[in-house]
Amino acid sequence: MSIKLSQKEIGQRITALRKLKGLSQADLAKRLKISRPSLAQIELGNRSVDVLEFQRLSIILGFSLDEFMSKDFAASDSIEFNPQGKKQTTEERISVPKLQVNKFKNVLLYILEKCAGKPNVGETVLYKLLYFSDFNYYELYEEHLTGAKYRKLPFGPVPQKLDTIINQMIDAGQLQRLKTDYYGLQQTRYLPLTKASLIELRASEKEVIDRVIEQMSDWSASAISNYSHKDMPWLASKEGDEINYELAFYREAPFSVRNYCEEIEEQ
Repeated sequence: MSIKLSQKEIGQRITALRKLKGLSQADLAKRLKISRPSLAQIELGNRSVDVLEFQRLSIILGFSLDEFMSKDFAASDSIEFNPQGKKQTTEERISVPKLQVNKFKNVLLYILEKCAGKPNVGETVLYKLLYFSDFNYYELYEEHLTGAKYRKLPFGPVPQKLDTIINQMIDAGQLQRLKTDYYGLQQTRYLPLTKASLIELRASEKEVIDRVIEQMSDWSASAISNYSHKDMPWLASKEGDEINYELAFYREAPFSVRNYCEEIEEQ
């Protein structure tokens, strides 16, 4: 039985089918001959799908229109049968972050080496510099920088386990924690006592971190928090939940750091 679907429901079904097919957004966008941001908008339910696009989707993702519009639609039932008995590749590109503690510590030290002397860089600004470094790198290279998990809290994204890591670094003589007065408010600051091991950072990783530092390290805590609140990964997450790195691919200007239009043209 066919039903009328909202754009959001259509987007959710396309996303489910894409993941079951083991396709990244870039893969599907290329085969559909549309830009990745356009596909992202379709999957979010912010853009409609025209007839020609539906035809292409049905061929690429292996479904019939009747199946797709059915009330009892299940993505797993729509994957075409494999007559040769080979196992279907249904897993989405691996995106589950796994914290690399040593890498995280070195990224933290590197940021502090560059920014600790700036009076605005307290905990709030530091958290956001870490967040944008991690999510910008993931959007650009589709792999994790530190593997830190971030949670959506009222003042913006906050890396999990940060207190534990910082306490380890303080105990090891790598960091010093200070309480200072900043415009009448108490501010928690950190000073690096050792230098970051640049052996731990690839050139591409350092470049992304440097860009974030250059762009945002002079911002006030309120300015960088407000900016992070408009970034799609934070916007699309529920209060208190872990922020999914995949949401970085739904970014639009000025947050997106990847030129998807050029990629489509090159392909």
